[in-house]
Amino acid sequence: MKRTEQVNSYLTTREAAKSLGISLRTAQLWVENGQLDAWKTDGGHRRISRASVQRLLDGAPPAAMTDIFVPPSPERIRVLVVEDDSILLKLYKTVIASWNLPIDVITAGNGIDGLIRVGKDAPDLMITDLSMPGMDGIQLIRLLAASSFREGLEIVVVSGLDKPQIDALGGLPADIRLFSKPVPFVQLKAIVSNIVERRAAYL
Repeated sequence: MKRTEQVNSYLTTREAAKSLGISLRTAQLWVENGQLDAWKTDGGHRRISRASVQRLLDGAPPAAMTDIFVPPSPERIRVLVVEDDSILLKLYKTVIASWNLPIDVITAGNGIDGLIRVGKDAPDLMITDLSMPGMDGIQLIRLLAASSFREGLEIVVVSGLDKPQIDALGGLPADIRLFSKPVPFVQLKAIVSNIVERRAAYL
C-alpha cells in the first residue's frame, strides 16, 4: 500500500469525532468499547479506521455495539448524579430540570452503579456523594482515575464529610471540586452552564 493510501485509511480521534458530530470524549469511549476500529502508533496516538467511521455515517451499527448503548447527543450535556439518598436524587432531577439547559440527567445509587453508568452513558459531568453503601465515592473516583473513562469527565463532589475527614480517607485528586451539603445548586448550575458553553463552541 502506498503511503498516501495508508494516511487516507485512518483518522485521528479528533477528526473522527468531527466527522461523526460527537464530542472527543465520546469518540474515545467508542474506541474503548470497540465501536470504532482503532490502534495506537508507536508514539501512543490513536488512529481510527476511516472505514469504521464511514460505517457509522452510513447507519450500519458496528459489530461491538450492544442494544444497551445509547450514543450521546452532541447537542446535549449528560450529567450523572451518584447519590444513595433517593429523595435527594429526586431533588437533583427537579432542580436541574428547572434550569432550562440542554441537559440529560442520569442517576446512580452507589459507586458500582455509577461506574457502570460512566461506561454506558459517557457523561460529561459526574456529581457524586462520598459516603455510600457498597462502593463509595472515593473508590469510584480512584477507579475512574485509573481508567480511560476519566478522560474528559468533569467530577464534582458534594458530601456531608468535611475536608479533614476526606483527607483521612485518602483525599481527592486536585482537579476535583468539593462542596459541602446542602447541595449548592447555584454553584452547580454555573459549572453546568460553563460545560454547555464549551460544548457549543466546540460544535
